[in-house]
Amino acid sequence: MGGLTVLGELRRILPEAPVIYAADLAGLPYGTKTEAEVAARVCGLLGRMAERHRPRLICIACNTASTIALGMVRDVLEIPIVGTVPAIKPAAMMTRSGVIGLLGTAATVRQPYVDRLEAEFAADKLLIRAAAPGLVEMAEAKSAGATIDITAVRQEVAGLLKSERGKEIDTVVLACTHFPLLEQELSEVFGPGVNFIHGAQGIARRIAALTQGQSFERSGDDVAVITSSSGSAELGSVPALLEEYGLHQVRVF
Repeated sequence: MGGLTVLGELRRILPEAPVIYAADLAGLPYGTKTEAEVAARVCGLLGRMAERHRPRLICIACNTASTIALGMVRDVLEIPIVGTVPAIKPAAMMTRSGVIGLLGTAATVRQPYVDRLEAEFAADKLLIRAAAPGLVEMAEAKSAGATIDITAVRQEVAGLLKSERGKEIDTVVLACTHFPLLEQELSEVFGPGVNFIHGAQGIARRIAALTQGQSFERSGDDVAVITSSSGSAELGSVPALLEEYGLHQVRVF
């Protein structure tokens, strides 16, 4: 459900744009997969979906998928592809202490793409990375109505909190689109002096810029396309949640 954080921002900027929201439920989680597995999954799935639905633009609303496969997808598909990458540049501009935390999946935090972002935009800062894969499951559970255990959140982000200069962190990059769904809990754990930043607003602005001057017209309700290993039985409370984001049709891909 992480992509909903991006969809929410897109709705604010382009409420008239028709959307097909693709959620790879059968492929979760991406963050524990190898780079080869993620690349093959993302390229194959987006290729099939683009052929079927003929979108004018694709947004990959996942940091792990984008940092691994964005270039490959752009090579294969001849339409604009907007990726989601860690918001290190704005974090470097925001920090006062010069110490930035980055929370992501295990796959994201180790990517050379993140190394390049750090070198280009935060070379004079200290970027402390930590994998927090358990936050993905917590965000999914919260989306389904579960109450989140703050102690479990604290344990999951201990890699930042207990790092050598962890007490100096004043800005945390949420380098997974799931994590903004837990910003309230993360704020409680890190305290009032820490700001959180993610890329959803920037992604929405980028999509708006790439489609500027284009006309939009809905022929029906916006659609959610879900991959599922067991058909509709696996979806549970997902359809009700998606309706809150204006996705009134749910189809299994």
